[in-house]
Amino acid sequence: MSIILWIDPGTTTIGYAIIEKHSNSDYELIDFWIFSTTPKIDLKYKILEIWKDIQELIKNYNPDIMSIEKLFFQNNIKTWIDVAQARWVMMYEAIKNNLEILEYTPLQVKKAITSNGQAKKAQLQKAIQIIMKLDTIPKPDDAADAIWLAYMWALNTRI
Repeated sequence: MSIILWIDPGTTTIGYAIIEKHSNSDYELIDFWIFSTTPKIDLKYKILEIWKDIQELIKNYNPDIMSIEKLFFQNNIKTWIDVAQARWVMMYEAIKNNLEILEYTPLQVKKAITSNGQAKKAQLQKAIQIIMKLDTIPKPDDAADAIWLAYMWALNTRI
């Protein structure tokens, strides 16, 4: 049995999912949601809030592994740098707690779940709803992103 904490990094809204894997084909979605930082405060205070939230998640769920989305640069270098700093504190807390850290790109996730690297968010959401046997598409979006990525880890591991 393994427990994975998956994080969809950000500076304002951070998605997370907890999946427990019992066997090669048996996994259970334990929890998913988001945590948010206080709006309109300096990044240094947001990072402190993120650090405390990650500590709490690790304490509450005692995961074996933390998986986190790899960053890719789009248009806004400031946003990219801010998220990279927040991501670093998340990874630091995982390392401090001896968690294995895995990283996936959005393209890897899309290909693994839908066989289409160009899949749209709605396709991924519907696939995860079906795979996890959820009554509805998981919301909010950042939490749904974390579920996809946790599920991808579960697909690629053997116990």
